[in-house]
Amino acid sequence: MKLQILVPHYKETAGVIRPLLDSLAIQQNVDFSDFGVIICHDGEESEDFIFDYEGSNGEYDSFFLPYYPFDIKQVRQEHAGVSAARNTCLDNATADYVMFCDADDMFYNACGLWILFREINQGVFDSLVSCFVEETRIPETNEVTYINHEMDSTFVHGKVHRRKYLIDKNIRWNPNLTIHEDSYFNILCQNLSTNVKYCATPFYLWKWRDDSVCRHDPKYILKTYSNMIDSNDALVAQFIQRKVMDKAYFFIAFMVFDAYYTMNKPEWINQENKEYRDDTERYFAKWYLKHKKMWKKIPTQDKMQISQQIRGRSVMEGMQLESMTVDEWLGHIEELAFRG
Repeated sequence: MKLQILVPHYKETAGVIRPLLDSLAIQQNVDFSDFGVIICHDGEESEDFIFDYEGSNGEYDSFFLPYYPFDIKQVRQEHAGVSAARNTCLDNATADYVMFCDADDMFYNACGLWILFREINQGVFDSLVSCFVEETRIPETNEVTYINHEMDSTFVHGKVHRRKYLIDKNIRWNPNLTIHEDSYFNILCQNLSTNVKYCATPFYLWKWRDDSVCRHDPKYILKTYSNMIDSNDALVAQFIQRKVMDKAYFFIAFMVFDAYYTMNKPEWINQENKEYRDDTERYFAKWYLKHKKMWKKIPTQDKMQISQQIRGRSVMEGMQLESMTVDEWLGHIEELAFRG
């Protein structure tokens, strides 16, 4: 089998997950025996969605009607979160390539798999990063719109990996991460190989959900930035363990500058959000003390290049003019750390 699509399932209803399977069933000009789906049911919440696919003798559970012409394998684990569920899917995979897909997303069009198989047939790669499409809504009007994400290392969407590469490099999802877990996994995949391919044609649709917390809570980033710090800490630890020190230094510098410029964005300066800022800076202070020695060893020129890259992105995201230098801010961070 060329490809298996690995899907974690927790609370998603039939109406949520069925469009993904339907979008696979309508794929054109592909052999349905070339791909399959593995669904990991993560705990008791998904009990009702187990179904007998191979042994049904033509009588299919209503949840999965109509009949799907590709292999569907189901596995179960005690509730352990999305990262653990993806690892369980991976442990049960046998295909040459795997693609992690959220249960509430779908393929973008009826030739999506043809596009993906074209990339696979053109030559072996370790990881493929594709342009993907985000379905979102305009805040002022609630009107649906679609956005192309050309280059991305943050989200799981539209990424495909050679299964043996993941096994040989022991690249797995970190079960301790449930927010910003995507960037941890993606960055490892893309930085431990020199054979990463890019596909400019989108085949993955990140669908809008009305009950999505990250899309609706205006303070979501404020509440979860500490999770990004955790993700970075785990990532740096992986590069140190693997003795890929240039990457460890890079992502330490990345975290320092990302946090520094983030604190200059309007929502973080707003006094209404002072509690979030104070909590986040104290959390970052612990991270900084842990990595301070390595931060000090990074050449000034390297820091400047990383700073310029992140500052440019942050300005586009609404960052205001810095009120203190990065060194002054880190002095403030150290004071917080020593105060406890």
